Amino acid sequence: MHSDIIKILFLGDIVGKPGRIAVQKYISALGADKPDFIIANVENASHGFGLTQKNYNELLSYGIDCFTSGNHIWDKREIFNYIDEADKLIRPINYPEGTKGIGYKVFETVSGKVGVINVLGRTFMNLFESPWKLLDEAIEEIKKETPVIIIDIHAEATAEKICMAKYYAEKGVSAIFGTHTHVLTADETILNNQCAYITDAGFCGDANGVIGMDYEASVNRLITAIPDRLDVADSGESQINGVIVTVNTLTGKAESIERINEKVIISEEKIIMKG
Repeated sequence: MHSDIIKILFLGDIVGKPGRIAVQKYISALGADKPDFIIANVENASHGFGLTQKNYNELLSYGIDCFTSGNHIWDKREIFNYIDEADKLIRPINYPEGTKGIGYKVFETVSGKVGVINVLGRTFMNLFESPWKLLDEAIEEIKKETPVIIIDIHAEATAEKICMAKYYAEKGVSAIFGTHTHVLTADETILNNQCAYITDAGFCGDANGVIGMDYEASVNRLITAIPDRLDVADSGESQINGVIVTVNTLTGKAESIERINEKVIISEEKIIMKG
């Protein structure tokens, strides 16, 4: 691969310990094929809700370069004690002014600088600040340093993700990855000959539960309408979802996008490609 191309791995929402273990094994197995820059959404990394400082440091040790998040990032209250010092962690940009943490950052890599922005959708979710002006401003600032710009849009509505992707593809964004719904979509594409896109990058976690959570608790909540505690599923078989993209570091244009859907058998310590 020539020097003006950067290879970026984006991993969908990491859910609990089964997700963390699977990600560690997956990244370790990449060996010499490890990408230049790894991003992972971590809002569910600590027992399915939020991110502890211990798990933040654990995931850092796996070689992840940037952590994006979402509305669950605040679920572990200790986040307020360390988020300002967690220099790899980004929270959604459209929380109110004065919220702890940052909504975007430019990272240094061996292949050049990469700007990463995290944003929350508003359809079927709490009415956070409107993201459009905030994103425009962040993109303008990042372009002063690099044309390579990645956005994690954490949102419920497919249409909202697609609209945002088409709009920001025209503004020169390199890649937009949807998160939050934990179901890997099959619509990976390059928009406007510019922007790599997928509606949802899926999740990394137990493959036999319900979007990473225990099946029995999930179905009981639906049948009884009683909000019982949800626990992370742990069957010993996990999945890895995400995408690998290549971006031209001179132009900021995405050149390829490949969907990832693999399984990790935890006890056997190996990766199995899902057929």
